[in-house]
Amino acid sequence: MGPKTIERQTGVALWRQIADRIRVSISDGAYDATGMVPPEAVLAAEFGVNRHTVRSALAALAQEGIVRAMQGRGTLIERRDRINFPISKRTRFTPGIGDQARAVEGLLLDSAIEPADADIANHLRLEAGTPVMRLEALRKADGQAVSRSTSWFPLPRFEGIDAAYRKSGSITAAFAACGLGDYLRLRTEISAVHADPGDRDVLGLSPGAIVMIAKALNTDIDGVPVQYAVTRFPADRVQFTIEN
Repeated sequence: MGPKTIERQTGVALWRQIADRIRVSISDGAYDATGMVPPEAVLAAEFGVNRHTVRSALAALAQEGIVRAMQGRGTLIERRDRINFPISKRTRFTPGIGDQARAVEGLLLDSAIEPADADIANHLRLEAGTPVMRLEALRKADGQAVSRSTSWFPLPRFEGIDAAYRKSGSITAAFAACGLGDYLRLRTEISAVHADPGDRDVLGLSPGAIVMIAKALNTDIDGVPVQYAVTRFPADRVQFTIEN
């Protein structure tokens, strides 16, 4: 499928598809020469739709802060660069972002002790129904939301990790507070979907926004699972680099 191709029978609104493709073009630097999105008439011709549909797509991007309408000038691109997040044997959020952001923070949204369902139990090598700690966390870089994660930790080994994360805003520091000094990334699975209403609200996205989902399993040095996490990253704000 080419960058200007849209599908009319997918159930996804045309304006959402167009907004997705404009996001990709902006991230890829397609409009860097002018710093402006092409005029509505040009985009309408490229996508084979009317200008009202293009206008809806640009309005959604404006709500996300990606573009801004300039009276008499057109549509200005506000943000082009994505944060590069490396995935490696020792994946860590703050060191991974490094000097790409002046300030990085982690916020605890929710936590609960709950019985592990079959999927979570399988990843953590537990019996289904075994109590685990669930953490919901939001991470920001320079005040902008860059990920929302749901993580599960085996109990009683990581009892109190919710309070430790609330205090530090760091999974690595929270692990250390629970007696785990080092851990390794065993595997990461990445996919992409349209953001659901909950993620749109927390991450500040508009309908039609794409999130990349990273399902990750971390273990201790002996290979025992210590965390299974499902993390959603806004596709227009974050990109991944896989490191050996």
